[in-house]
Amino acid sequence: MPDSNELKNIVKQKYGEIAIKSDENCCGPTSCCGSSDITEYSVFNDDYTKLGGYVTEADLSLGCGIPTEYADIKEGDTILDLGSGAGNDVFVARQLVGEAGQVIGLDFTDEMLDKANRNNEKLGYKNIEFKKGDIEEMPIDDNSVDVIISNCVLNLVPDKQKAFSEIYRTLKPGAHFCVSDIVVKGNLNEELRKSAEMYAGCVSGAIGEEEYIGNIKEQGFKNVEIKKRKKIEIPENVLREFLSKEGLKSYKNNVEGIFSITVTADKN
Repeated sequence: MPDSNELKNIVKQKYGEIAIKSDENCCGPTSCCGSSDITEYSVFNDDYTKLGGYVTEADLSLGCGIPTEYADIKEGDTILDLGSGAGNDVFVARQLVGEAGQVIGLDFTDEMLDKANRNNEKLGYKNIEFKKGDIEEMPIDDNSVDVIISNCVLNLVPDKQKAFSEIYRTLKPGAHFCVSDIVVKGNLNEELRKSAEMYAGCVSGAIGEEEYIGNIKEQGFKNVEIKKRKKIEIPENVLREFLSKEGLKSYKNNVEGIFSITVTADKN
């Protein structure tokens, strides 16, 4: 498995490519890209089109849930979206906080930040800010955020304990987070674990649900609750791109399921 820096570079490269392709009117909610481009990244996505604040150009079909659905966002709140991409969840959250609130999108991929800022310029929102930063070392003040959201991104962070530690640090006392992410039940074979492409697509970086929840509790969060769980079926043609025949057989025999979960928790 690549080391932490290599994994981050893989994510930057792959999501940078997706942002560029989306500007070519290829990828998005109705993607025309081949499986080698974006399909393996979008097999988890939920339908955002009926949500208030939805912006078509910001939806690259890269999520695995709708964290704003359970985030209890109130008018005037300060929201932080981790791994904000082209701004999909940011614009939905902005609809909920209104003019009095603030929404910050944090991402470390330049191409995604450029796209998000262009989207926001068209909309003219003054209370949205997109910042460049690493989730393991967020450029966000202590105790400054009412609600943190994230959509299929923490899975990509090599040090998940550090990520949840940073979430705890930046939330105000009594504040909370709501994140959608991918967990696995069973054992991913080594071949899949080593796949850089599938890491960027949220699969090989998946950890067990118990370990995931344990990471949250270890940082001091209370009232940890899984609000939604759904099983993800990865198309066999996608798996075949990354696995040998033996690897595919091992996957089928050892992985009971890959799940999208939406989790909430409170800071003391």
